[in-house]
Amino acid sequence: MCQVSADEAENNTQISQNHVSMAEVLSEEDRERKSKMSAVVVVHGGAWAIPDELAEASVSGVKAAACEGFSALKRGGNAVDAVEAAVRALEDNTVFNAGHGAALNANGEVELDAIIMDGSTLASGAVSCVKNIANPVSLARAVMEKTAHIMLTGRGANMFAESVGVATVPTETLVTEYERKEWEKRKHYVAGVMEDFNSQWAHDTVGAVAVDCAGNVACATSTGGIRNKMVGRVGDSPIIGSGGYADNFSGAVSCTGHGESILKVTLARLILSHIEQGKPVAEASQASLRYMGDRVRGAGGAIAVSPSGQWAATFTTERMAWAAVEDDVLCYCIHKKNLQPSPVAPDSTPSWIEK
Repeated sequence: MCQVSADEAENNTQISQNHVSMAEVLSEEDRERKSKMSAVVVVHGGAWAIPDELAEASVSGVKAAACEGFSALKRGGNAVDAVEAAVRALEDNTVFNAGHGAALNANGEVELDAIIMDGSTLASGAVSCVKNIANPVSLARAVMEKTAHIMLTGRGANMFAESVGVATVPTETLVTEYERKEWEKRKHYVAGVMEDFNSQWAHDTVGAVAVDCAGNVACATSTGGIRNKMVGRVGDSPIIGSGGYADNFSGAVSCTGHGESILKVTLARLILSHIEQGKPVAEASQASLRYMGDRVRGAGGAIAVSPSGQWAATFTTERMAWAAVEDDVLCYCIHKKNLQPSPVAPDSTPSWIEK
């Protein structure tokens, strides 16, 4: 079930009903609870001023992605499988700034970043500035599982993709008419405009977090970056501890917002440090985003889940499309006024979503 208090709604935060504080080291009681807990998948489509014309499609997209991730769990997959499946669904959806539909850099090109992390081992894989890859989250997973490294970038990442058989696609297939028009409108902006996050036209990151029935957590984050960014710019998304982090001792986080601000405060790890100190997930997320706003004037959002199944979706921007599946209930929202719980059918297909 999903439940939101008035105070939490006013802070643009939605949390799960099973509110259990998470200590740094799990007690025997926590371990017993974990063995009985339900799996949870939470996804976001980016924290920014989502225009009305994209709102419905954004909500539909995150709902479908959350169900894709939960389907992976119902098929016997683990938390890593779930976050990869969810983020792939978002990368394949042209509404979002990841994979197909990604924002264009100053040269009108698509450069993509992604990270994935396994909280059971702290294994992580990331790619940055990759081109012609439709699903960079899967390439990031290949880095995690098939190399001794954590991050590959640019040409090297593309060479690795070819070596492991990750398919490439023509750039044109990743570029939408919407993003091409946005690039044309803003290509003459002075470089200084990029120093500040403008949530009115930033088209942001996607991500997912999950906890499986064994209590293992994982995160994944993927993005095309800021519109009209400098060629070669890398934001927070693929950086471990900033765009995402997962640790079975505390939880999993995926972040979204102004990348440079998130990097300065290492937002994902900051949220988990608050959880390790005993704060509930929602409070930890709120405190961290508030600190980022106060310290570096950064706006953004985060989704987080603890190993006990407590979760939160928090943001300080105008809107953030998110969805979560827990106990066969799908919850979704785009701003604080419209939390919508709905039953999830007992099959394992995206047909759970009622159009």
